[in-house]
This record gives sequence, C-alpha cells and structure tokens, in this order.
Amino acid sequence: MTKFIELLCLLLLFHIPSSSQDPTPNTLSAVHAELTSYGFPIGLLPTSIQNYTLNRTSGDFSLDFGDSCRVTLPPDNYLATYSKKITGKIVHSHIADLDGIRVRALFKWWSITGIRSSDDNLVFEVGMVTAKYPSKNFDESPECEGRHSAS
Repeated sequence: MTKFIELLCLLLLFHIPSSSQDPTPNTLSAVHAELTSYGFPIGLLPTSIQNYTLNRTSGDFSLDFGDSCRVTLPPDNYLATYSKKITGKIVHSHIADLDGIRVRALFKWWSITGIRSSDDNLVFEVGMVTAKYPSKNFDESPECEGRHSAS
C-alpha cells in the first residue's frame, strides 16, 4: 500500500517551473531536476508528461499526461494510476493537496493526498494514514503501461 502511495507522490512532483508540449529528453531532465531540487527522487514521476506548470511563489503545480497513466510499483507490484491531470502544492520535502494519484492496496483504491521526503525515506499520505518506503525504490522513472514511445 505504501509503495502505491509513493508512486502517487511522484505525480505530485511533476510540479515543473515551466511548460512543455512534448515529453522530450531535455524536458524530462528539467522535470527530474525540479523534483530533486525539492528533495524528491526522480522515480516519483512517470516519463510521459505532456504539459506542466509550476508557480514557484505559491508552490501550486499542475501536470498533464494527456491520458491516464498506469504503472506497477516495485518491489511489491502495487498498481498505481495517474489521472490525465495531477494537481497539488510543493515545497521543499513536502507535496500537499495532491489530487489525481491512486494506488490499489488491500483490494481497494486509495487516493494519495501528500508525500513527504524524510532522510532516506518517502512518506505517503492517504488521508490520516501514512506509509513509509525507502527513497531508493524511486531512483528510476517508470513508463506508463500500455503506451508506446514515439521513435
């Protein structure tokens, strides 16, 4: 359950300081750099972002995938889904008001509402419940399942 929450937190990290139409390698590098500048690993963010915005003053962000995105989170193979649009608010080491990321655990879908980075761990918030996972589990960005990358 906590790994699903971690994936959802990844979407929150999509709060990039600029906008982009294509998920090019340079754009993804900028997104990943932005995530790390807020204290999060790049693996919270899938690779198929089409458009994003970040208000550096307020921390409000929006991430557009163009379509919903499904990923399987290792090592426990939790299924996570990202809505077409993910929104939230990011400050150093904390993503709050997260909307659009869900994880399947205990035969139920749970919305990830926040993510905190603490030492070598990520703490996923699902309402009043939290789950902690090692940050190293999110060292690589997942690709959305069922999508083909353009060559």
